[in-house]
Amino acid sequence: MAVTQPTLTALDVMRDAPVIPVIVLHDVRHAVPMARALVAGGIRMLEVTLRTPQALECMRAIAAEVPDAVVGAGTVRTSADAVAAARAGARFAVSPGFTPAVGRACRDAGLPLLPGVATGSEIMTAQEEGFFALKFFPAVQAGGTAMLKAWQGPFGDVAFCPTGGIQPGNAAEFLALKNVACVGGSWLVPADALEQGDWSRITRLAREASALQRV
Repeated sequence: MAVTQPTLTALDVMRDAPVIPVIVLHDVRHAVPMARALVAGGIRMLEVTLRTPQALECMRAIAAEVPDAVVGAGTVRTSADAVAAARAGARFAVSPGFTPAVGRACRDAGLPLLPGVATGSEIMTAQEEGFFALKFFPAVQAGGTAMLKAWQGPFGDVAFCPTGGIQPGNAAEFLALKNVACVGGSWLVPADALEQGDWSRITRLAREASALQRV
């Protein structure tokens, strides 16, 4: 009998932990031990980016073998990406930008979407389509905390996940803002840790990220 997964919202994804790891996987053999290492450190929402040919197979492996993880698809740019990710077991989606077509495809596939925005007009477009939990990307390059503070007035009903240029040294500055629900970052899964199979290092980085404070 198939197991029915609980329904997620984009805010559920953003509020589960202070950091959503942005993960690039080139080897399917790394997927399951990496996911287990992140979960052991308190990070369950795992954004596996569609930047490699192995990404969908990695999602399938995590979805099948790491029940405590919630695998999501990052770098979703087309409707076809959304459909493929859902079929691979993804339970949420993250996009670098936003189009209404991608938004509809994610809804049709049952994937909560964190659409990427970098301007006020993009925020308004996403809101017109019913999206109020958004990814601010590329965060540092597009104005950083100053931009987020400026948006608190006109877009006080939006929760953001800043991603792009976020590191341990500046994550706390973003998480201190009232319109930031979490941040996204690639530092939790360093490429050399994957290659070396250093799962304890990934668990340590996840544990440190889980301990970050947010308002």
